[in-house]
Amino acid sequence: MKRGSVLKTFTIIYDYDLVVIGGGSGGLACSKEAAQLGQRVAVLDFVEPSAKGTRWGLGGTCVNVGCIPKKLMHQAALLGTAVKDAKKYGWQIPGPVSHDWATMAGAVQNHVRSLNWGHRVQLQDKKVKYLNLKGSLADEHTVKGLSKAGKETVLTAKNIVIATGGRPKYPTNIPGAMEHGFTTGLHSDVALECAGFLTGIGLDTTVMVRSIALRGFDQQMAGLVTDYMEAYGTRFAWKSVPKKVEKLPSGALQVTWVDGQTGSEARDTYDSVLWAVGRAPETKALGLDRLNVQLNNATGKIVVGADESTSVPNIFAFGDISEGRPELTPTAIKAGKLLARRLAGQSTELMNYDNVPTTVFTPLEYGCVGLSEEEAERRHGKDGIEVFHAFYKPLEFTVAERDASQCYIKVICERGADQKILGLHFTGPNAGEVTQGFSMGLQCGATYSHLLQTVGIHPTCAEEVVKVGITKRSGLDAAVTGC
Repeated sequence: MKRGSVLKTFTIIYDYDLVVIGGGSGGLACSKEAAQLGQRVAVLDFVEPSAKGTRWGLGGTCVNVGCIPKKLMHQAALLGTAVKDAKKYGWQIPGPVSHDWATMAGAVQNHVRSLNWGHRVQLQDKKVKYLNLKGSLADEHTVKGLSKAGKETVLTAKNIVIATGGRPKYPTNIPGAMEHGFTTGLHSDVALECAGFLTGIGLDTTVMVRSIALRGFDQQMAGLVTDYMEAYGTRFAWKSVPKKVEKLPSGALQVTWVDGQTGSEARDTYDSVLWAVGRAPETKALGLDRLNVQLNNATGKIVVGADESTSVPNIFAFGDISEGRPELTPTAIKAGKLLARRLAGQSTELMNYDNVPTTVFTPLEYGCVGLSEEEAERRHGKDGIEVFHAFYKPLEFTVAERDASQCYIKVICERGADQKILGLHFTGPNAGEVTQGFSMGLQCGATYSHLLQTVGIHPTCAEEVVKVGITKRSGLDAAVTGC
């Protein structure tokens, strides 16, 4: 050091410790957790109108146009089935029973609006700055927020988190798809869920399937779900690819498709066309290219590490926008909270994405956790796994005289040694509630022996899981015949 020089240290002062772009379930959870830990936090959320001009409030896809309204409409359909069952149980229900869409839709929308308001109040209570701005990155510490009126706000932050999820895709290669159709939340599971509750409230509904149903799920279970749906009244156009959608003078929509099995064209008319062909991440509007944030070229999603870090220091991403993560609300919420704790220096715990449970809310619900049978075979070989299974009849179905042919349980285990459980699959009533409990066992390394040592709750559907004793390998009849 030269004589007379002064050594100075500079501390950069940012507007915020953390800026979160995206006000969905994950972004909200991350921002609130960070604020609770003493961080100065802002969250930006801005909803681009859908192709049909639809807008919604704070809370993201799940709250507004995903899990919450879907489950409520599924419940509406279940109640319709319950009314039919009720007559067999002695309830005197005079006259024909019909469903009023406007009443249901109004009630669902009112609940969603209450959640929008609740999220705003929570952010305020937890001292999170909420900005109704469309955020993009200027550099690794700077976010630009654009208002609906076009006014720009610049914010600086020590760390930036991207949790913007994705938006439903339209098949833009199909003439008339955008003009005459509308979209739903996610993938083939949501397509089946929508078809199921629409059938359940009395609407004539057809599902067009290009290849297989419930891609990524156990395909035996997928077959049981769609078999039940067909028996329930939902029509399926299998191995079919839509070609065009035209609006007729009557106002009806004529859909033309190619039957993949015969190669011939077919057409029919419908009141509405709903596209459920997946979601695309909205990464282009975020300015990621300016910072060279690495993306997966095939999916457009952000490449992240185990700690949700991107290729650029101080920028993190999680939830549906990040590559290789389950597109599920609870994983985004948990990942967001854990990220907030790490960024605040309060923890080093990483998100565990193994054995994440989920449920498809089709008319016959399907819950699963762990590996599908196909994936278990791929990893361990056909001779390396043992599959225990059972066809059972829910007690609720007996008096109601409902068909239980598709009510099924499958427990996939390692073969030999301690028979660790690799996957558990269940179709039947309340599948989500059943699967949630057993999923904790898989997190704890449950074995088939642990399952057999568990006492069942009688009479329930869930108790049939702890009683499974027939293996697929044996070829024996897997129908449950008694206690």
